[in-house]
Amino acid sequence: MSKVALFPGSFDPITVGHESLVLRALSIFDRIVVAIGNNSSKKSYFDIDLRKAMIEKVFANEPRVEIICYDGLTVDICNKLNINHILRGLRTAADFEFERAIAQVNRAMYPHIDTIFLLTAPEHTFVNSSVIRDILQHHGDATKFIPASINIYDYMG
Repeated sequence: MSKVALFPGSFDPITVGHESLVLRALSIFDRIVVAIGNNSSKKSYFDIDLRKAMIEKVFANEPRVEIICYDGLTVDICNKLNINHILRGLRTAADFEFERAIAQVNRAMYPHIDTIFLLTAPEHTFVNSSVIRDILQHHGDATKFIPASINIYDYMG
């Protein structure tokens, strides 16, 4: 039986922190499903299809990474895909408190689904998609925060 983890997020856009986390998690899991959540109540900077295309390019040479888009609850997509592990990255203590609460609710709903936390690499602790979006909106250079395999500016209108 292979070990599979679902790594959910908005990935708006994908960052070097996300990339690092997935690559590190591949030493624990046989396969990672990067799941781009479609949150209709949240205005995205990048269209979901562009985000999927970016992530596919980042992991083009890694056959153990699959990219999907989904709506609804993360635990429901886990059940649909028969995945029992959710992967989450932690940058700060505040991340831990927020993620712990979600993980506990998920586990109360579906006891067979465990959330696995990995600490972000120290050099990526300050990197987050919100800051990168702000840099991009103000025409700054965000390239050092985006995986090297993509040129973020190719995806901007």
